[in-house]
Amino acid sequence: MDRVDFHSLYERHAKDVHRFALYLCGDRSRAEDVAAEAFARAWTGSGEIRAATVKAYLFTIVRNLVREGARRNGREEGLSESVADLRPGPATSADDRLELRAVLAALQRLPEADRAALLMRAQDGMSDREIAAALGLSVAAVRVRIHRARLALSSLKIREERKP
Repeated sequence: MDRVDFHSLYERHAKDVHRFALYLCGDRSRAEDVAAEAFARAWTGSGEIRAATVKAYLFTIVRNLVREGARRNGREEGLSESVADLRPGPATSADDRLELRAVLAALQRLPEADRAALLMRAQDGMSDREIAAALGLSVAAVRVRIHRARLALSSLKIREERKP
């Protein structure tokens, strides 16, 4: 891949790759490092990158980098409290912030592959086939993981609504 192609690839996908890294690791600084490393690995990789699957390829690199970091640290990386305040400050109500924290906490409790599949679908609009390629799963397994993650988040919402 020449530098012009890489530049356009970066411009097109940098925000999505960074956002995905942030949701997986929960730390802004770490997400920036992971996103940068993902693009560096894509650029220096020996294989040819196909335009149709480049986003899935980048997400796969991000996911693997986050996993490697978790293994090196000897623990699973989760979403941190710093992610909870991504909404605009003064205009955001306390209820919205509490709901966002509850959803982020629920996302953290999901198995990593379920969370990744759900975020790839919800945040990035990736197809089942693209997600399957990125996660190394079958299309049917991706559908199951997304459904399971949605059910888990939905049950959280129902429990929260029942609280006095």
